[in-house]
Amino acid sequence: LPRIERVIEPASTLCPCGCGQMVKIGEDVSERLDLVPAQLRVLVTRRPRYACRRCSGAVVQAHAPEHVVPGGLPTEALIAQVIVAKFGDHLPFYRQAEIYTRQGINLDRATLGNWVGRACFHLRPIVEHLRWHLKAADRLFMDETTAPVLDPGRRRTRTGFFWAIV
Repeated sequence: LPRIERVIEPASTLCPCGCGQMVKIGEDVSERLDLVPAQLRVLVTRRPRYACRRCSGAVVQAHAPEHVVPGGLPTEALIAQVIVAKFGDHLPFYRQAEIYTRQGINLDRATLGNWVGRACFHLRPIVEHLRWHLKAADRLFMDETTAPVLDPGRRRTRTGFFWAIV
């Protein structure tokens, strides 16, 4: 882990008896674990256009990079965070939306779901490749893990399942 060092010097290093400067004979060191919350930032992409002054017919500009959500707000890192929070940390979209609202960003849970859906579309070739490997295997191993799932109609939870197949 990176360490941020802070040295706290005494107000004075002059000997109280008046004989001069004191010399360093050691130090006490303490370490504390700190948390820097996730930071949201805006990435600004500029694509300047250039034209010829003589013929004024030729204009060039770099192509815009492709994104998971074309013309959309999120970076791939933000979408990955939403996916990990949803499926890895079992944090529903409405709670993620509340967290982002506390940070000053208003995101609807439907928007978060749309981002995840678009990411899943782009991950489809990887899923198909893994499926091919699974079908070609001599043996498959499975794990069934349960998790409470909110049942919106009855305001209670029911048992949901996660399956890991290797």
